[in-house]
Amino acid sequence: MANLLVELGNTALKAAWSEGVTLGKTFRYQGEKVMDYLLSLLEKEKPGVLTVATVYHMSSKDEEILRKECGHLIILDKNHTDTLLRYNLPEYLSYDRAASLIAAGFLFKDKPCSVFDFGATLTIDFLGTDGRYLGGNVSLGCRTRFNALNRYSKSLPLLDTPENVLPEGNSVESSVESGVISGIIFEIEGYIERKPQNIVVFTGGDAIYFAKKMKNSIFVVCNLVLIGLAIITDDYVKKNLK
Repeated sequence: MANLLVELGNTALKAAWSEGVTLGKTFRYQGEKVMDYLLSLLEKEKPGVLTVATVYHMSSKDEEILRKECGHLIILDKNHTDTLLRYNLPEYLSYDRAASLIAAGFLFKDKPCSVFDFGATLTIDFLGTDGRYLGGNVSLGCRTRFNALNRYSKSLPLLDTPENVLPEGNSVESSVESGVISGIIFEIEGYIERKPQNIVVFTGGDAIYFAKKMKNSIFVVCNLVLIGLAIITDDYVKKNLK
């Protein structure tokens, strides 16, 4: 029986069916009726295991509803941190960040990794050759930087991620675009230069955009979080259901 993996992030719901650690069909939903959308996925097929990683607190009512729609339910949130400890990860990590690290350790076994996740935040995390977590940092994501400049300045416009960026801006708009994008690139390059021996992994919504602007060799894995959730789920099945 297939399993259903769900990531409830800051801006969207991402989901995928999986068999073992292999992902099947993926879904994305950006709207307010998250629970209704999730239940619509469960109407089509009952998963053996439903794994939900969420940045929000899941109410006991929603948890009860979901438990009736699957064989087994795994909730990964701030109130369920035991899974992090089993993978030798600190409890302060969010589960999307943790899942990315679990996936990177699986995909690039015995290789040191620098994992960059480009979302509402830009997270930078490091794994040693033995898969041990070495720490990481959190910064502002690309669109968050554009939003912040507009919100906290009286004169700067709200802009979106540009296709092309000038080295130096020659207008207010191009100055903001170049400042934000160049700043992120310099930030990324600084981390890469600090650990030149590491495999560099990009994931998240802006991963491809920034990978195209890098001179270094980059591995882009768009579904890294979902792969990590598949690994967590498969380990649960092997330990508890076989």
